[in-house]
Amino acid sequence: MDFAVGIDERYFEDYVPGSVHEFGHVVVDEAEMLAFARQFDPQPIHVDAAFAAAGPFGGLIASGWHTAAIFMRMFADHYLSRVASLASPGVDELRWPAPVRAGDRLRLRVTVVSARPSRSKPDRGVVQTRGELFNQDDQVVLSLVAVNMLLRRAV
Repeated sequence: MDFAVGIDERYFEDYVPGSVHEFGHVVVDEAEMLAFARQFDPQPIHVDAAFAAAGPFGGLIASGWHTAAIFMRMFADHYLSRVASLASPGVDELRWPAPVRAGDRLRLRVTVVSARPSRSKPDRGVVQTRGELFNQDDQVVLSLVAVNMLLRRAV
C-alpha cells in the first residue's frame, strides 16, 4: 500500500492506522560506517578490524547509532511529511536485533500504529509508527516506535 498523496502533500489525516509502507534500499558504505564510528562510537568492534575479527560478530559491524542515522534519513526522505511534520518528542523501543555490516542492503518498513488528534492543540495530531530496517536476508537490524506530531489538513 502506498500513500494516496506525495510526501509534499501529506498531513496527519494521511497516516492511517494499520497501513504499511516500504521504501528503500540503501547500501551500507564501509568508509562511511568507519568514519561515523571513529567520530561518534569508537568502540573497537566498530573501528578495529583485527579486534572485531576475534569478537562475537567475526568482523566489523556498524554502530547502532549509524544504523539509526540511516533509518532517520530514509524515514525523512520517504515517510515524514515535508509540509506538516512539526517535531518528535522521541522514540520508544529502540532495538538492534542483528548487526549491520559494510555492503548490507537495507530497506525501510513503516507501519502506522496509531494516529490521534492532539487533545491540547486541535491543529495537529500525534502519529505512532513502528519502523523497521531489514537487511538483504530479511533480518530486522533496527526496530523502534517513532512518535511524530503533524499538522492536520482540516480542523
